[in-house]
Amino acid sequence: MRKIFGLALIAAFVAAGAAFAADDVIKIGVFNCLTGQNAFGGQLELEGTQLAHSLMPEVLGKKVELVVVDNKSDKVEAANAVTRLIENDKVNVIIGTYGSSLAMAGGEVAEKAGIPVIGTSCTNPLVTAGKKFYFRACFIDPFQGTGAATYALRTLGMKKGATLTDVANDYSVGLSVFFKRAFERMGGEVVAELKYQSGDQDFTAQLTELISKKPDFVFLPAYFAEGAIVLKQARELGAEFRFIGADAMDNPEIVTLGGEAVEGFMHTTFAYDPSMKDMNPVAAKFTEEWKKVHPDKDPNVNSALGYDCYVMAIDAITRAGSADPAKIRDALEQIKDLPTVTGMTTINATHDAEKEMGIVEIRGGKKTFLGLVKPEA
Repeated sequence: MRKIFGLALIAAFVAAGAAFAADDVIKIGVFNCLTGQNAFGGQLELEGTQLAHSLMPEVLGKKVELVVVDNKSDKVEAANAVTRLIENDKVNVIIGTYGSSLAMAGGEVAEKAGIPVIGTSCTNPLVTAGKKFYFRACFIDPFQGTGAATYALRTLGMKKGATLTDVANDYSVGLSVFFKRAFERMGGEVVAELKYQSGDQDFTAQLTELISKKPDFVFLPAYFAEGAIVLKQARELGAEFRFIGADAMDNPEIVTLGGEAVEGFMHTTFAYDPSMKDMNPVAAKFTEEWKKVHPDKDPNVNSALGYDCYVMAIDAITRAGSADPAKIRDALEQIKDLPTVTGMTTINATHDAEKEMGIVEIRGGKKTFLGLVKPEA
């Protein structure tokens, strides 16, 4: 009997110790694309989050544990990843993900569980629409599509545009819709709307038709791997129009994949790039620390947004004075003029980030930050 009592006492102490340890840890979950079609973007975002964690490993006097789950670039896996983070790992707040469709799938799970999520680069308006617990560090597609249209028409003086859209991708479809709406409203003409599907490798038919329509430029809201293929094939076919893309084309590997064909390619992006002349202090610190950890790889907006999401989470927990998910949610809703890598961040009524937009161009095999763009309302 004494032995049984002794074992029970030891078990009680172990349980108490475990509970104490749990109380001393705040868990931030990450669900992102670490394998599959979108792994290039998800991995960069994770690296940005990990860098921020290494610089800010504690909050409220407690250790922050980063719990990472791969959503495998799949909608079902995205929902499963969020379920695991909530039910198994008991996280307090979640960061992710690259890919709007994946964010939407995971968001439904988080919403029902009442766990706040901060989206990285998921720009489709539906990610946060009607959600109480989903926020994001990025601007949304209506803003970005309008920005691309504004720059093409007002700055470059291009009046005839066309679109080449991945119809299997919510991100691509949404951006093309918002771009066309804004471009035509401002007086531009969309002379062709061509389509393809994720995974396609041959764009000859679409490009041939685009060449026959003679647009000044083609709006290409693609992911960078497919975008690079499009640009190469366009050059091979002798296309003379220019291409303008969006933030998913912002990847250091685009020059490696596209070679000379990406020269002169422009795309909208966030207000950060390593080539910027006047960085804010947070961006300068991020760039400096990134180069220490990744001396052979430049940072990009994906890694910057991954970093910013962690900054937003720590800021919210600090102001809430608590790791309670409901209180973190309330604090996220109140973010205003928070200094981040991608500019001053304010969360608006729809839980979307209001911030500046940039435009970059590939020149001499390198990205060059051209400046800021103010989308025309």
